[in-house]
Amino acid sequence: MTRITHGTSGEPNPLRALDLDQLRRRTSMKWRTYPDDVLPLWVAEMDVPLAEPVVRALTDALALGDTGYPAGTAYAEALADFAEKRWGWTGLDVARTAIVPDVMLGVVEMLKLVTGPGDAVVVNPPVYPPFFQFVAHMDRLVLQAPLGADLRIDFGALEESFRQAVAGGRRAAFLLCSPHNPTGTLHTTEELSAVARLAEEYGVRVVADEIHAPLVVGDTDFVPYLSVPGGGRGLSLMSASKAWNLAGLKAALAIAGPESASDLALLPEEVSHGPSHLGIIAHTAALRDGTDWLDAVLAGLDENRRLLAELLAEHLPAVAYRPGDATYLAWLDCRALGLGDDPADVFLHRGRVALNSGLPFGTGGAGHVRLNLATSPEVITEGVRRMAAALD
Repeated sequence: MTRITHGTSGEPNPLRALDLDQLRRRTSMKWRTYPDDVLPLWVAEMDVPLAEPVVRALTDALALGDTGYPAGTAYAEALADFAEKRWGWTGLDVARTAIVPDVMLGVVEMLKLVTGPGDAVVVNPPVYPPFFQFVAHMDRLVLQAPLGADLRIDFGALEESFRQAVAGGRRAAFLLCSPHNPTGTLHTTEELSAVARLAEEYGVRVVADEIHAPLVVGDTDFVPYLSVPGGGRGLSLMSASKAWNLAGLKAALAIAGPESASDLALLPEEVSHGPSHLGIIAHTAALRDGTDWLDAVLAGLDENRRLLAELLAEHLPAVAYRPGDATYLAWLDCRALGLGDDPADVFLHRGRVALNSGLPFGTGGAGHVRLNLATSPEVITEGVRRMAAALD
């Protein structure tokens, strides 16, 4: 499978389009959680204007008063076309999809289909904190199979967790984060095939959160889990929300592999009432007509990754940073700074820069922070300056 090479769209870099005064007019979580003297580099919102095709689609819908309930398969069709053009994946069958309110609520519904109360769900920490929160809230046991020192799947740990998860004949699931948040790790075909083999051997069902799939900023290809040998028993959640900054326009798709279509068919009909009709319109427009804008973002993110590495080497050389091949998130190992388990707290209170604490990401998160790269080079430069100042 091959993807379109990014950075050739000719569009200006959206990450350079807005200044701080414009951004501080926003009322979303990123810009309202902290006082104005704090530079927010935390939650996964991008500092970009919306792609013009998305704005146009929403404006047209509002002009028509097209604000009713969602219907049809336009979103799934747009994602299938995007997947074929971008990743060379022709296996996304629109008939094996369902709209869900967002990826995490979709994850919950998929886990309900393949596990029951008290069953185990395996995760790979450090990982997106809602994996722990949502799974625990639905009365499932979270089992951790930590990533290896190279920030990739540790298959010894994964197999041991699978063994524990199915002990006593219970059902079990593996909640796969692909690409991985917060590390930006992009799983390979070989790794995902190995996951599928282990899952088959132990009878574990795989549910893949693939929300960051379009955000491949390196030279490695994104591989859909359902496309690998043995992946057909899996269930996937995808959305345009992260790649096009549409978190406030709720909509996502659940996708079943050929061997899990019967599971998806059991999804309660009322789940499809949750997505926003305007959200579906926006996501569909992004996938169909927003790829030039996305390519410009990806080119900007490539520049920002290099910039961050240079700034850290100059101002905070003790911070270890291994740029990932996907997402717009940077996972920084700050343990050598001697700031304790929660360096984000020090950076916030001494440097007035907000980063995500590594602690909620589970095992491997202590002493780490997550930094959002989806902003201007100027903001990243100021963020690192403030982090360094916090050590004075």
